[in-house]
Amino acid sequence: MDPRMKKKHKMPEHPVVTFLRRRGTVLLGFALFALLVHDVFGDNGLLAMRRAQKEVEKLQQDIQQLNEENTRLAEQVKALKTDPRIIERIARDELGLAKPGEMIFKLPPKPQEPAKQDAPK
Repeated sequence: MDPRMKKKHKMPEHPVVTFLRRRGTVLLGFALFALLVHDVFGDNGLLAMRRAQKEVEKLQQDIQQLNEENTRLAEQVKALKTDPRIIERIARDELGLAKPGEMIFKLPPKPQEPAKQDAPK
């Protein structure tokens, strides 16, 4: 047999295969770009995660401040229950009470200055 006769006949490729061969790299690049954009800007993306981390940090600071205030208030409650000097100070300052034989002089509050108003033009 003649070697020229053994030549294979090439079948025409399917149009989709031809399209993918020509544009596959561009399509792959576009798909990767779309995934990257989604990972950065999506609902669960990098920016959303960073916002959530900042919110967690702020909430942790708020919790720390509230714990400190709670501790301070607990110390005040303990002092009010046990320290007679604090109870006496509150009775004198806020309730206006006095020991027997003492006199309390209450002065009128200072008059407040009227608010300055701009002169009409």
